[in-house]
Amino acid sequence: MAEPLLRELNRLRGLVLDPEVLVKAVASGHQRGEEPSWRRAELRYVDLKAGRHLQVTTYDRTQAFTRNHSVGDDARDAVDALLDEPFGSWHVDTTTQSHQLRVTKKLEAVVHTTDRAEPVEAEREHDRDKQRLLPEDDPVFVALGISDAEGRLKPSRQAKYRQVEEFLRLLDSSITDALEKGHLRRPTDDDPLRIVDLGCGNAYLTFAAERYLTGVRGLPVRLTGVDVKEQSREHNAQVAGELGVSAGQNTHFVVGTIGGVALDPAPEVVLALHACDTATDEALAQAVGWDAQLVLAAPCCHHDIAAQLRKAPTPAPYAVLTRHGILRERLADTLTDGLRASLMRQQGYRVDVVQFVESQHTPRNTMLRAVRTGGPVKGGSVRKEYDELVTTWGIRPRLAELLDRA
Repeated sequence: MAEPLLRELNRLRGLVLDPEVLVKAVASGHQRGEEPSWRRAELRYVDLKAGRHLQVTTYDRTQAFTRNHSVGDDARDAVDALLDEPFGSWHVDTTTQSHQLRVTKKLEAVVHTTDRAEPVEAEREHDRDKQRLLPEDDPVFVALGISDAEGRLKPSRQAKYRQVEEFLRLLDSSITDALEKGHLRRPTDDDPLRIVDLGCGNAYLTFAAERYLTGVRGLPVRLTGVDVKEQSREHNAQVAGELGVSAGQNTHFVVGTIGGVALDPAPEVVLALHACDTATDEALAQAVGWDAQLVLAAPCCHHDIAAQLRKAPTPAPYAVLTRHGILRERLADTLTDGLRASLMRQQGYRVDVVQFVESQHTPRNTMLRAVRTGGPVKGGSVRKEYDELVTTWGIRPRLAELLDRA
């Protein structure tokens, strides 16, 4: 239910200014038709030699600025200045509750408050490790079983937590860059950004993306998770209910294969993380067919090209690279992703290959990031390089076959 915005902001103001209860506050996003001075602001209390201070970190498009304000008038002035900014959302964590405020297009406030199972202690150290985009006690990690009921990260799930954190950083920077350069439209409440996670499984990354993009960035998004298993759809729908995610509006899940799913309207952002072997090719082909503006794909298990290398004669003088099995596999990995990048460039995408943390199933740790910047390229040096490479090695990438059928 929508509430008066000024009244709800004033209520959150009292929590932010209480140095005994505030854990962390984050402001982000923008109100309809207005842009705040900062892309994001984070507030927490730290203990310095001079006593407890309110630490305010503000972010523009390229860097962060941190200032410490003494408790009292200085802190109140800093908080009031940020509350006057047209941020689209506020997330305020206290020792006992979590408050999420979203500003509607009518400039009203929709507030969701959840109680913690047990009170937590706020970290007051001045020097901390790298800031986390989502803290380990966030409700999404509790619901997904990464953290326990008290919001503590489970030792056995640390690798998954790091994977989610690194994925969010890549997603955040990729969306920000695409929005700034006009390659991705700015979403609205009436027309949210459409994102699909192909082969979502238990939807760790789907839920984390929804939580971060809507709750922290304040971006209106609609996420669709696709998986071949009905069991996954049922599990994910249950988790969505536990998180209070509005199924059918914010996030929904469908059963289908990566290459066979039909979505209307088509998604604008396509995610495919650790889809095995040629399932990554199917995801990239789907993205091209949908004219997706942004694609993030972390390949896994490059069996197809590896099998072709075993059957085809090795061109001179590269026999030393295929004589040993482990080197042949690594070469297959490189060839596969290099050819995928080339084929996506030919389809009008700017492509780069970036480092991504490995999954628990494979040592591969690369991600293909593709942004649509123009139309398909029919010839030129890109096509020539590709043709020479596949001819030399006598291979035929699965992605090329899928694109030819389209």
